[in-house]
Amino acid sequence: MTLTDKLPLYARLMRIDKPIGTLLLLWPTLWALWFAAGGWPPLHILVIFVAGTFLMRSAGCVVNDYADRGFDGHVERTRSRPLATGAVSVKESLLLASALAAVAFVLILPLNPLVRWLSLPALFLAVSYPFTKRFFAIPQAYLGIAFGFGIPMGFAAVLGEVPPLAWLMLLANILWAIAYDTEYAMVDRPDDLRIGIKTSAITFGRFDVAAVMGCYAAAFALLALAGALAGSGLPFYLGLLAACGLALYHYTLIRGRERAPCFKAFLHNNWVGGAIFAGIFIDDLLRRLH
Repeated sequence: MTLTDKLPLYARLMRIDKPIGTLLLLWPTLWALWFAAGGWPPLHILVIFVAGTFLMRSAGCVVNDYADRGFDGHVERTRSRPLATGAVSVKESLLLASALAAVAFVLILPLNPLVRWLSLPALFLAVSYPFTKRFFAIPQAYLGIAFGFGIPMGFAAVLGEVPPLAWLMLLANILWAIAYDTEYAMVDRPDDLRIGIKTSAITFGRFDVAAVMGCYAAAFALLALAGALAGSGLPFYLGLLAACGLALYHYTLIRGRERAPCFKAFLHNNWVGGAIFAGIFIDDLLRRLH
């Protein structure tokens, strides 16, 4: 098989056909950049972080499939993944992940040293997350740290430091990630129970729906506090209110614990992140107009 033939398989490994992961990683990064800059961040920083988000999410997906290659064939949703079927070799996957991470690191070289130092734990989090499903009762919390690490990095890129506001926003993102990834885990729960993978959906058990809604509520409360500390105006809170409404809609989808509606709720979190960013963006726009 030629390299040209392999490119579609590599694209599937990177989940280019499924942008939801990139978006869930990108939204909190954009929140942070706008909060840190008090509006539009410098264009070169914005471009670097958008491209870096895509590259690191892609690398993380490849590592995830490498880590789960022995499990994916036994899970209905993942049995056709390239590593699970043997269409892509282990060596190829590791080279691809390394190349993606290397390009992401090159991208941040023009930024200040603090960003480069923070990229090291960010890389560790991205690479190690897939393995936490073996021993963490709630690996989704670890995912929240990995998916939210663009927040302290964004503040560092703009301000040259990471203020307490950044860590507050990271904590909010962890709770949001537990909410949306538990919805995702509810889809695979029967398969995960059979093969022995740990997820929040299994850990929460019959309280899974309550836990999801509680994490949404806590995440939004912390973001409201972050907005207050940052001096945000009414549009920010209206965006947050819209996110709350979307979370209530998710309750109607997940309360029956059926696979398709739970997966729909997970995908719908793109709108949650987008609604919050819209509030931040419009708040800044109106301030500039006045």
